[in-house]
Amino acid sequence: MRGNVLFVEDEQALQMTVGDRLRKEGYAVDYAASGDEGFEKATQLPFDLIILDVMLPKRDGFDVCKGIREAGLITPILMLTARGQTSDKVSGLKIGADDYVTKPFNMLELMARVEALMRRVPIRPAAQAGGVDFGAIHVDLMGTETMRDGKPVNLSAREFQLLRYLIEHRGATVSREELLKQVWGYSADMYTRTVDVHVASLRQKLEDDPKQPKFILTVQGFGYKFKA
Repeated sequence: MRGNVLFVEDEQALQMTVGDRLRKEGYAVDYAASGDEGFEKATQLPFDLIILDVMLPKRDGFDVCKGIREAGLITPILMLTARGQTSDKVSGLKIGADDYVTKPFNMLELMARVEALMRRVPIRPAAQAGGVDFGAIHVDLMGTETMRDGKPVNLSAREFQLLRYLIEHRGATVSREELLKQVWGYSADMYTRTVDVHVASLRQKLEDDPKQPKFILTVQGFGYKFKA
């Protein structure tokens, strides 16, 4: 898979056309049909690229783009709209968009711009085939399934992404800043305790004694280390 793309577009026919082409090019695609839904998904789930229409129900693309940047996300944003005025393009770029394509567009050009933006995304280690076992826990790195004593563990999408990243970097100390950038897409200088909150939740679900963890260890003053 070449990356995760969020396509925020209310026109269903365009959703299908662009989405099908993205999947053929090897991307995983998720959709949102309104500005509110797009903002919620963009800030709650991990994406490598956001394709964002300007004319959207409930909340326009400019406002969504501005909100995403104010939330600290650095995920590349490609604005897609029928507006062609220079002032609109400048406005989009000023509030944090990375590129701008005007409808009607050439599909080859759109894919080229997508590829160019994806090259800016930090390379993440590929998940190893199969699963990982530690203690009573089994994690399927290629899917989203986590088991404890043979029973499913209910992890949120973000918790699973965090766990997988720690497993992929097992034995190494990973800073909070790196986790914010690689798992959440937040800028490294943004202050937030969201990493600590999610680690605490993982410990509650996976550790025998969350107060004395054996697998997800704290490295004081720096970050965390996964040890199996």
